[in-house]
Amino acid sequence: MRPLRYSINVTLDGSLHHEAGLPPDEESMRYWAAEMERADALLFGRVTYEMMESAWRRPATGTWPEWMDEWEIPFAESIDRTKKYVVSSTLSAVDWNAELVQGDLGEAVQRLKQQPGEGLWVGGVTLPSALADLGLIDEYEFVVRAGPRRARTDAARRSARAHPARARGSP
Repeated sequence: MRPLRYSINVTLDGSLHHEAGLPPDEESMRYWAAEMERADALLFGRVTYEMMESAWRRPATGTWPEWMDEWEIPFAESIDRTKKYVVSSTLSAVDWNAELVQGDLGEAVQRLKQQPGEGLWVGGVTLPSALADLGLIDEYEFVVRAGPRRARTDAARRSARAHPARARGSP
């Protein structure tokens, strides 16, 4: 049975929203690219799926956009090719190497966990909260960064480093 891992960036001042914290940097993108390689598949809710797809799906041209820094490409390539499962009651179809998960959430995720492999990874906030309530998350990982209220100067933001904390087991 493969484990379900929940990973998220969180700031010292408690923000879970990616735009409220520090922007990705080369170190954090290297870290997340390596973590993405550990996952057999990603499990997203609709909001996280749509956000990640809009940012990290390879364009139809096959060329990454000019705005993307070279150090972001390994993460983009990893997430682009990884199998995705999307939990949604409003979407009728998904693509981007994804499959729609419908029906009873607990039963569907149990079936995914029973498949062989190294692990499933879930991100976001709403879906992981529901999965935690069902006792389905096996590992928690919080990457803690300084955050905007604790690091107000550009110098402090640049010097803040991501530090992953790992916990195993359901609460």
